[in-house]
Amino acid sequence: MQYILVSFLIFYTYSSHLSEIVCGQTFNVLDYDAAGDGETDDSPAFVRAWEAVCGAETYDVPTLQIPEEKTFLLQPTEFKGPCKSNRVHVQVLGKLVAPETPEAWKECESDVWLSFTDVHNLTVNGSGQIDGRGSSWWSKTEHQRLYIDEKHKNDDEVVKCHRPKALHFQGCHNLLLSGLTHVNSPKAHISVSNCRYVYVANLTITAPEDSPNTDGIDISNTNYVNIHSSYIGTGDDCIAINSGCYNLNITNIKCGPGHGISVGSLGRDGAYATVENVYVKNCSFNGTQNGVRIKTWQGGSGYAKNITFEQIRLHAAKNSIIIDQYYCDGGHGCKNKSSAVEISDVRYMDIKGTSAKEDAIIFNCNQFSGCRTIVMDNINITSDVPGEELYASCYNINGTSNSTFPCVTCLSNSTSSAPYPSPPPLAPYAAPQAPLPPYSPLI
Repeated sequence: MQYILVSFLIFYTYSSHLSEIVCGQTFNVLDYDAAGDGETDDSPAFVRAWEAVCGAETYDVPTLQIPEEKTFLLQPTEFKGPCKSNRVHVQVLGKLVAPETPEAWKECESDVWLSFTDVHNLTVNGSGQIDGRGSSWWSKTEHQRLYIDEKHKNDDEVVKCHRPKALHFQGCHNLLLSGLTHVNSPKAHISVSNCRYVYVANLTITAPEDSPNTDGIDISNTNYVNIHSSYIGTGDDCIAINSGCYNLNITNIKCGPGHGISVGSLGRDGAYATVENVYVKNCSFNGTQNGVRIKTWQGGSGYAKNITFEQIRLHAAKNSIIIDQYYCDGGHGCKNKSSAVEISDVRYMDIKGTSAKEDAIIFNCNQFSGCRTIVMDNINITSDVPGEELYASCYNINGTSNSTFPCVTCLSNSTSSAPYPSPPPLAPYAAPQAPLPPYSPLI
């Protein structure tokens, strides 16, 4: 009941907020000489329009409008704040496209295509599409990360182009993102970093299943986040929750293809990493490489705790439930180490469906720190292949299990259901009427 009430308050405030937006002054990019023909570089026009929006001194909400039935070719572009108006609206009705090939990018070293930086009380919404045109990057990668082009600096050095994320939000507090379609990013489609109070809803994010590292939504150093009612099908994690995140609600997500919803990876290169208060509910996984996953590197430190996965539905998913404290992305030659990010207070509740692998549940925990206080309740996973038996494997873990199939033998049997978890506290999205206090990047 508490969760429903919180969600209602968020939705109500969100709807009210959108109804207020339409009253502000509109800055159409066509009025700033954007061509919208899909061939002309419209980046300078977008920058001019943004400067007008961000510099508008008004009590209303200024809107940067990207009109429908137009296609706008953009080079890497930063929309930088803070803005003079207390709130800003970006309405995407048309189509934004990236340069077609890596050679066509004017800023080879950039790892972001479109970015919003330090823009508080920002709404980005509409029925438009953001197309990263990533296919030419995917086919020419080094370790799935860098594109090596044929250009040379001083005739003796190969230029390395970092595959860019399509859309990045940095330091944008009170952020609302909704309605858009995101396709074919060279790398992650959406990344959110160092933000507070983030509301994401009704997105469609797609890329081919074999497209490398094309995460749907990557989140880091960000708190008070609500993501719901979206379809994500890509070549990597549907949602990745990285270090520095706490108080996240993720609900009503349809994931697949992809690598599932992941906490991590955490602790790479010995890093100190923290994640806590994550609530994932009413999500489905269709043909994904993983279902609900927590992954940490050896040698790291910190913690991932108070994480709940509830009302999860699986359809031919591999690694339906997995904790991997020995995560090692291919090609790193990882060595055994004695330290690890500590994992504790993880609850799996009401998870049902089919597995495409025999080992449906995997708890591969570090022998030194282990995984503590793991609770499984009302789990029923059967094979996608009629008649095939499933099993669970577990190492260095403690906790309880009730009504769980396949049986997790290393967990103690429990005759009572696990306590119903409360979602992490999440304040309703509400753009304040007074300016935000000075902002310092989170560490």
